[in-house]
Amino acid sequence: MPSSVTSPGAVVHPGVRPHYRFWPARLPHAINVPATSLWDNLETSARRYPEKAALVFLGHIISYAELLRQAQTLAGFLQTLGVGKGDRVLLNMQNCPQLVIAHFAILRANAVVVPVNPMNRAEELKHYILDPDARVAITTSDLAAELARASDALAPKQRLAHLLVTHFTDAFGAEAAAVAGESPPPAWAEWLGARHALPALQDGVVHAWEDAMHGTAEPPALAVGADDLAILPYTSGTTGLPKGCMHTHASIMHNAIASSLWGNGCAENVVLVVVPMFHITGMVSLMHTSIRGGATLILMPRWERELAGRLISTWKVTHWTNIPTMVIDLMGSPNFAHFDLSSLVYIGGGGAAMPQAVAQRLLDQFGLRYVEGYGLTETAAPSHSNPVDAPKQQCLGIPFMSTDARVIDPDTLLEVPIGAQGEIIIHGPEVFRGYWKRPEATEAAFIELEGKRFFRSGDLGHVDADGYFFLTDRLKRMINASGFKVWPAEVEALMFAHPAVQEACVISTRDSYRGESVKAVIVLRPAHRDTVSEQDIIDWCRDNMAVYKCPRVVQFVDALPKSGAGKVMWRILQEAE
Repeated sequence: MPSSVTSPGAVVHPGVRPHYRFWPARLPHAINVPATSLWDNLETSARRYPEKAALVFLGHIISYAELLRQAQTLAGFLQTLGVGKGDRVLLNMQNCPQLVIAHFAILRANAVVVPVNPMNRAEELKHYILDPDARVAITTSDLAAELARASDALAPKQRLAHLLVTHFTDAFGAEAAAVAGESPPPAWAEWLGARHALPALQDGVVHAWEDAMHGTAEPPALAVGADDLAILPYTSGTTGLPKGCMHTHASIMHNAIASSLWGNGCAENVVLVVVPMFHITGMVSLMHTSIRGGATLILMPRWERELAGRLISTWKVTHWTNIPTMVIDLMGSPNFAHFDLSSLVYIGGGGAAMPQAVAQRLLDQFGLRYVEGYGLTETAAPSHSNPVDAPKQQCLGIPFMSTDARVIDPDTLLEVPIGAQGEIIIHGPEVFRGYWKRPEATEAAFIELEGKRFFRSGDLGHVDADGYFFLTDRLKRMINASGFKVWPAEVEALMFAHPAVQEACVISTRDSYRGESVKAVIVLRPAHRDTVSEQDIIDWCRDNMAVYKCPRVVQFVDALPKSGAGKVMWRILQEAE
């Protein structure tokens, strides 16, 4: 895979990439992807392992045969609601069996999954209804009222026509968990056990999950394949509202298969799933990878260290993908010495760098090398990963299977020498097709190099002499709060709805636990300068946006620094911070 480099002083890559010296000997550099739909993966695993546990949720087990049956039933019900090939269906849930059932049911109905972060509030949710032209949404009862409120605020022709609502207890019953030690934490009892009243939906119909599960309609003939649109996850950016990333069955399939191979996957894997499955990593690297391989998924709706420790111990978890703060928190438990982590053979993640001391403790105490990776929504999660047997710490890893990645000068678009900083670009079968309804943004996101179409990540990094990639900075404005990406432009747009906010600039501030947190620098309208406090702004934000996006710090100023053209110079504020 030679590269002709024409920038001054650049080092020409040899015919064999440097990182191939560290490539797992058992694996090919590239793979062929089946020309089938993602639904085929569930259908095949259910045929092979019908009685095997597919999902475990608070002690309740759903077999592969039962998962298949419920997904087929729901697909038939969706067809009765008018869902057809290519239609976009919102899926707004925390991790639970219903998310997996609904996800595959949407695919079986020949439709497209639009995963939505359940922390979003009504003001944010309106965009996820409007932009993909969604008429059907599936959610849990604790989130249903917020979705209904978002739909009701839209024009009649833009509203949801159907809202399917499930209670968490639809998955495990009102009784306590069957396995000792797996009952939910006391703080979760009301949240998980409550059967919230179903909301009304203006110009639409609200359906109960249990009614859908008693449906008798057959699903339609499977009419989608590798090249059809499968998933439309949204990602924000430097400007405007979040953009939908068009992923086909093939792009998701590639990373599902490659992730399994890379992590020594097999049907005996027991996978702890606490990384959210509305997020691309949880969806692809955990859910799709495990379902295709016939593995068992141990589901957690949220992070809670004591429950995580008990689940790893009880179910002999073998694979745990996480964000580093989870590992740090688990190790800080007073009960940590009583948890049995001996079954773990793989531990890794991304979103933030793993501190050296914690990685060393994992190695010394458990013989586990923490495997960090890197990817974006646009690349179906991993575009890079450390080899399991040769990881480097605080490193993105090497280009993933079937993937070519380079570092270029963001201005000249020429490849830079080894060790020099530049923008990371990515070419591979996992890269998305483009942004939904955004041809200009799609065109700007890609460049051609040596006859290949490369995606511009917007992240700055460098490659060492071994071919390992390291992240050094960002071209895009983005805040990384415990692995959650916060895009300042989106937060600013939401804050302008506050009547007291005249101008706002959102930047990152250091956080000893989360890595980074959100800070808002605000100019108040004159009439509100003596009546609104910093805490008032924070409280309003918590009511109107996902909590991870909310500013933890608010600073009032008389004016924001601006360029001669009147543009807010956010870098000045960021550098001062």
